[in-house]
Amino acid sequence: MNDLGRNAANYAALTPITLLRKAAAVYPDHPAVVYGGIRRSWAETATRCRKLASALRKAGFKAGGTVSVLATNTPELYEAHFGVPMAGGVLNAINCRLDAKTVAYILDHCEARFLITDREFSDTAKAALEMADGGPVVIDIDDPAADGGELLGDLDYEAFLETGDADFPWAVPEDEWDAISVNYTSGTTGNPKGVLYHHRGAFMNAIGNTLEWDMGRHPVYLWTLPMFHCNGWCFPWTIAAKAGTNVCCRKVSAKAIYDAIADEGVDHLCGAPIVLGFMIHADETEVREFPHRCRVMTAASPPPASVLQEMAARGFDVTHVYGLTEVYGPAIACAWNREWDALDAEEQARLKSRQGVAYLLQEDAMVADPETLEPVPRDGKTLGEVFMRGNITMKGYLKNPEATAEAFAGGWFHTGDLGVMHPDGYIELKDRSKDIIISGGENISSIEVENVLMAHPAVAVAAVVAKPHEKWGETPCAFVELARGQTVTGEDLIAWCRERMAHYKAPKHVVFQTIERTSTGKIQKGPLRDLAKTVSS
Repeated sequence: MNDLGRNAANYAALTPITLLRKAAAVYPDHPAVVYGGIRRSWAETATRCRKLASALRKAGFKAGGTVSVLATNTPELYEAHFGVPMAGGVLNAINCRLDAKTVAYILDHCEARFLITDREFSDTAKAALEMADGGPVVIDIDDPAADGGELLGDLDYEAFLETGDADFPWAVPEDEWDAISVNYTSGTTGNPKGVLYHHRGAFMNAIGNTLEWDMGRHPVYLWTLPMFHCNGWCFPWTIAAKAGTNVCCRKVSAKAIYDAIADEGVDHLCGAPIVLGFMIHADETEVREFPHRCRVMTAASPPPASVLQEMAARGFDVTHVYGLTEVYGPAIACAWNREWDALDAEEQARLKSRQGVAYLLQEDAMVADPETLEPVPRDGKTLGEVFMRGNITMKGYLKNPEATAEAFAGGWFHTGDLGVMHPDGYIELKDRSKDIIISGGENISSIEVENVLMAHPAVAVAAVVAKPHEKWGETPCAFVELARGQTVTGEDLIAWCRERMAHYKAPKHVVFQTIERTSTGKIQKGPLRDLAKTVSS
């Protein structure tokens, strides 16, 4: 039975770029990309991607090289997700909010041969190019909607495309293990690490998204999630798989979201809980009515039950997922059980705020002792580290074998996140290992305290960190951003928490201020920890 080998008739390397070809062949006239006045079909989008691949090769690009893109959620970055790998290349989508020094490091580390950069980010790109050791060919995205900036290259993107061949004979990779993209971690401690994705994993997570979301044919997807973040959780390829419509959004705001849902019929979008927050707290002049249910996939920290309840009341069905850059974005989802429909709204929201179970196309996930890898009891209480393994796990860190070996020790990917396993096999995150507050020998989950604070009607955002304490070692310190038009005292919020949780878990200090987030909506706790040290006792 094992003597029969692979051949062209019974085996093909898995790659998400084939999804574009099928969308264009079966639904050539269906809208693929919408951006302002731009309306392009799948046939037109596929042609542009082939011309990009051809233009790169004509300009001297070699298979296996890297193309970096510094851009926001515009059609050019979407096309690069297909055009670059169609040219045999590796896509490096750069966080457009990074400083020039970090961008220069990334360009050098991934050995970028080309840099496609949006005019709005020309100051950063120009400074980065001056600091970088390499000299990539620069192609400008000259978007009329960009705020200022200058053109740095010899050609803009549209002119570059015109040098390409619409009939470029692109081919799938010979080996599905070949790299398709490299995404850089946040680099909060030292230089960021380059996370390598392979064609197989990108294909499988693109399809996994459709399965976990029960996504039907022709979804209308709004790009609120940055495409530079884990390749947009693989959704550039997911939307091609379902021949949907990509509604591109240069600047994300509550008004832009509600307008897109009402005007374009958007029925799917992704984002961090902070995106859900400003949708809930949008000014009444920004909110639009819409006749359909809109599905939202959210990740990062668990959305508080109060946020999930409010989203449901406004016409949004929220799916909670969990993942990291190293697992292509989402790899665990809170799979919904029909019997939960009979529960009250508060209990449904509590269940939905759990992270859940491994994606169908990810082999496994567990909560275990980080030293022994022994799974913790399924009691919903015993804390352990979250581990994952399977096809939607990175190849490894580029040029960093030590970090790769450490991340994969014991045959599992070590996430560094702490959680519990419930009796039904669902994972619930409790904190990052570095964010756990140890007070008087007791572990306090900053997420738990944040959720209680976020349940207060006056609170828009809450971030809780450890503040050094002479007696207890550490105590919780809360940084709070109030909802528009709301007022409350720190004493009131502390009392609110003490009524709803063990007193030792309640914050001892509350600081009111605007809370900084990363470009992907995550709260930056490092600066808050430093600030907490200066808060008077």
